[in-house]
Amino acid sequence: MNQYDVLQKYFGHDTFRPGQETLIEAILAGQDVLGVMPTGAGKSACYQVPAMLLPGLTLVISPLISLMQDQVAALRQSGIEAACIHSGMDEKEYWDIVQGARFGQYKLLYVAPERLETDGFLSLISSVRIFLVAVDEAHCVSQWGQDFRPSYLRIAGFLERLAPRPPVGAFTATATGQVKQDIARLLELRDPVCVTTGFDRSNLYFAVERPRDKDQFVEDYIKDHPGKSGIIYCSTRKTVELVCTQLRKARISATRYHAGLEAEERRKNQEDFVYDRCRVMVATNAFGMGIDKSNVGFVIHYNMPKNIENYYQEAGRAGRDGSAAECILLYALGDVQTARFLIQNSHDNEELNEEQARQIEKLDLQRLDRMVAYCKTTRCLRGFLLEYFGQQQTGGCGNCGNCQGDFVQTDITTEAQKILSGVARIEKRWPGGLGVVALVQMLRGSQDKNTLKRGLNELPTYGIMRDTPPARMRLYLDALEEQGYLVNTQGEYPVVRLAASAREVLFQGKAVTMTERRTKEKVKIPAKAKVSAPTNLSLDLYERLRAVRSELAQKQHVPAYIILSNASLAEMASKCPRTTGDLMRISGVGEARAHRYGKKFLQVIAEYLAQNPSE
Repeated sequence: MNQYDVLQKYFGHDTFRPGQETLIEAILAGQDVLGVMPTGAGKSACYQVPAMLLPGLTLVISPLISLMQDQVAALRQSGIEAACIHSGMDEKEYWDIVQGARFGQYKLLYVAPERLETDGFLSLISSVRIFLVAVDEAHCVSQWGQDFRPSYLRIAGFLERLAPRPPVGAFTATATGQVKQDIARLLELRDPVCVTTGFDRSNLYFAVERPRDKDQFVEDYIKDHPGKSGIIYCSTRKTVELVCTQLRKARISATRYHAGLEAEERRKNQEDFVYDRCRVMVATNAFGMGIDKSNVGFVIHYNMPKNIENYYQEAGRAGRDGSAAECILLYALGDVQTARFLIQNSHDNEELNEEQARQIEKLDLQRLDRMVAYCKTTRCLRGFLLEYFGQQQTGGCGNCGNCQGDFVQTDITTEAQKILSGVARIEKRWPGGLGVVALVQMLRGSQDKNTLKRGLNELPTYGIMRDTPPARMRLYLDALEEQGYLVNTQGEYPVVRLAASAREVLFQGKAVTMTERRTKEKVKIPAKAKVSAPTNLSLDLYERLRAVRSELAQKQHVPAYIILSNASLAEMASKCPRTTGDLMRISGVGEARAHRYGKKFLQVIAEYLAQNPSE
């Protein structure tokens, strides 16, 4: 059996995706590898396929219990023996798996990096030969990465204990050039074969919206997308609670997930979403890394994330089966302050020492600046994201909110002069400077106590923009900052400063324009996707197949997508396979699933064709 046989038999695919074959061949040749591939591009197959061809055990180091459990469940459905060791299991279950590994029962064993140094695990490793070590979410080893975990730094020491040392594969979906260098250096990879397939997910539509009422936007969006399952990310637990309550009041099936809930409730709510009992998950970023739910149709960020790495990873949980999906970020000025506060006040990684924490905070603030720039840009959003990860794109993508937007140039010279004058007056009275909120309140003639206490109501510029809505003010300020006339300082209490070029506008009459989207009806989003429902797809048959999948999933106590993906069902409904052999040629089915579940699906197809002979 070779890698092509394994791919067909266990995973139901005829061909490898870009990059997979190179990495697999290198591993089988005994070489170390580093694979950087976007979410949903098939990173796991790069070590799962070799694991089936190598004579003994493959060890997979993975950061989250849910991630390990999901991978193991999927492998078992494919007919592959796999297990995971984690802190949530009882002692008997742990020793059963240890014994199974000793007697060669498993091809893949998943563990967390913290497990590597325990006496019990080291004892196991001393009695079992490891033929491959795969490091998942490898960006966690780098201080430049957004999910730095010092326990990953100890992986290299663990590898030295293995004799002989097996080939090592490191895999991640989000890594800048600096992070890739760190992964290779800190894991001590030996002349690794490096493959970066690109970060583009062409089936995802990206957009940034600035709604006046985020709650109303979310409610309308979900109701406009019936039948779609999605995730709504919020920056705080409180916001999760408020948004979830609002959706339930609107009769939308929603559940919630954040670190403040009891572990049992988190588990139940996660299962309700994964098993399609709840349509919408409202969560903090504590939810998601271990979730491989393939039929997520949309991801909405209610608040701006702290960095582009997190955003792209979280948005990438949409459309994992290749179907068209939408990633919408709702941006508001207050999100920047919230993100900065969270960076400077949340020190939840207890593994970091004081110097590491200080360095991480500095890097986080730099990453926040790029996240804000993404929210404000009028250029192609996909191009902005790809260039951040070092992948150049020429021209627009045609499948993002900015490429589909109708933009116009607006002369804002008068408004710019008023705002810059206001900043100049504040700087004269308050040399230390004031923040954006104080500036806007002064220009709009606010009567709040802070404005009056500071004497801002006595300035000549007080109230000169009282008729300008706050949202419009925000656009002006963004444009002036982007064009280099204003500067927002860093630090715990950022203030607004005039840049040197502001004099040209104030005293030399330089014209200022702003690029903005023309107000019009909502643009219809095209269903551009790598894998979409075939044109001759019978929705009736598709729904019947989904019902069978649901029934099988309930009996097996696994999520529906573990049985078969939506894309596989769509192809099945289109091609109407008559035999087990035909079924095995459906992408994603494979031998194990065809023999285990094929009879049920083929029976439904036969009944449908008997009732609809014209099909």
